[in-house]
Amino acid sequence: MRTSAPLLRVRELSLTHADAANPSPRNVTFDIDAGEVVLLLGPSGSGKSTLTLALNGLIPHALPASMVGTVEAGGIDTASAHTATLSTRVAMVFQDPDAQIVTGSAYDEVAFGPENLMLPLDEVQRRVEEALRRVGLWERRDENPDHLSGGGRQRLAIACALAMGSPLIVLDEPTANLDPQGIDDVYAALADVVSAGDRAILLVEHNLDAAMDFVTRTIVLDGEGSVVFDGPAAEIIRAHAEELVEMGVWLPAATLTSLRLQAQGLTLDPLPLSPQELAAALTDAEGLVPPTGKAPQRLRVAGAADAGPPIIRARGLTVRRRRTEILHNIDLDLEAGSITAIIGANGAGKTTLIQALAGVVPPPRGQVTVDDIDPGTASPRDLAARIGFVFQNPEHQFIAHTVFDELAHGLRLRHVADDEISTRVGEMLSRFGLEHKAHVHPFLLSGGEKRRLSVGTALITRPRVLALDEPTFGQDRARAAELLDLLHSLRDEGTTIVIVTHDLQLVAEHTTHVVLVADGEVRAAGRTADLFRDDQLFAKAGLRLPALQRVLASAGLEVAM
Repeated sequence: MRTSAPLLRVRELSLTHADAANPSPRNVTFDIDAGEVVLLLGPSGSGKSTLTLALNGLIPHALPASMVGTVEAGGIDTASAHTATLSTRVAMVFQDPDAQIVTGSAYDEVAFGPENLMLPLDEVQRRVEEALRRVGLWERRDENPDHLSGGGRQRLAIACALAMGSPLIVLDEPTANLDPQGIDDVYAALADVVSAGDRAILLVEHNLDAAMDFVTRTIVLDGEGSVVFDGPAAEIIRAHAEELVEMGVWLPAATLTSLRLQAQGLTLDPLPLSPQELAAALTDAEGLVPPTGKAPQRLRVAGAADAGPPIIRARGLTVRRRRTEILHNIDLDLEAGSITAIIGANGAGKTTLIQALAGVVPPPRGQVTVDDIDPGTASPRDLAARIGFVFQNPEHQFIAHTVFDELAHGLRLRHVADDEISTRVGEMLSRFGLEHKAHVHPFLLSGGEKRRLSVGTALITRPRVLALDEPTFGQDRARAAELLDLLHSLRDEGTTIVIVTHDLQLVAEHTTHVVLVADGEVRAAGRTADLFRDDQLFAKAGLRLPALQRVLASAGLEVAM
């Protein structure tokens, strides 16, 4: 029985953006009590991020959206209270950490909120040190946040929320840019926060493998933004797994694999939610493991041709930022027609490497070639004709006022005829489910819609190479699957794909080659299946193979290409 008032009360809440015809979320009602860790699930566009923005008053006070219904945080009506007051009730970690970083050092960033609460100096210092230590950034407290990796800035944003001491912490995709150790550190810190029982967490997350041991409850929104399920997370996922897949909701990788096994005739009951549960289920399943020496069973087979000769070459690639050398004398070949993942721990140099190969950060002259041109000397037009680039944060590449014009921009620069522009933009809108957003400003899209638009803008000029930094970030399961299927079809047509990702399960299932980066150097490069057999190689680079991959290998199964 509830013994105290909920930390959050949401009643019949509907939110409608200024340019939208329909609300999303729609007529949502729920409470969050102290001690709960609530996982908010739903397909892209269901209103998950929009809902989080109403919990601390950013909607309706700061963002252009109409609000029907009520939200009370700690007994305070968010529609009438000042956002400064609400920050003591609800702390927010945004999907994009750059959206909330404002100072020149990690220490000052975490201190900013408590200082504005007029707390005593010793209390501010205590909170800052505790928060930075929890996310592993205390030793880097004097650094400028701009010098941190994307994952480092995400951990800094989480430290800022922890330091506020708010009873409710709302996190939107908090682990999307983190390596496995970073994910473990974040969830350990959050678990410690709620262990006392007087605080709660609302989590929007697609990496459910790490979250399932942490969350206590899930609320699921459908495509219209309405609550369709609300209850204990494990019960909801097991009871409605196929419905959730149909809706496009992310599920644990072990659960998705189990559903594929069931489709092949293997009954797993109860449905596994973790690699450990799947391992136990496979141990009990007779006739699944092939005899020694037999080829492993494949759960997915890509029907693409073998990769060809190098289309991207780096020789002695060295990149400096300010006075710091980020990449050190890299030699690398990426084969034409391959899907190559660049992986590594946070701060390893992955994003710098892909940007240098793509010419986004021009490499020193003569150190890189892409399809026989030098990104260090090529014109932007010539480079863009050969390689399309998708940034980690989609907003960083938007320049037009409508989705249609954003897609059309690259074609107009190439003087493509208007009727062909209309045809190709229409095809891209349809391919990415953005037809109804054609005349919307790109900044008003959901996180998943922004990601799809950014990929569309890179693809529409039909380059021979497509480079993507964290391509599935912010995507629901259905849209991520569509994007990955699209990448495979592009590869079949001859496009070379290069991605940076922290999702090693995605790497195992969808790539042909891997480049493993550590401390600004390439530690290994080769075929995915070969590299994934070496646990120690990954461990030395600060990574570890996905637990699911190890379970499947021990059972004689493959999910790889």
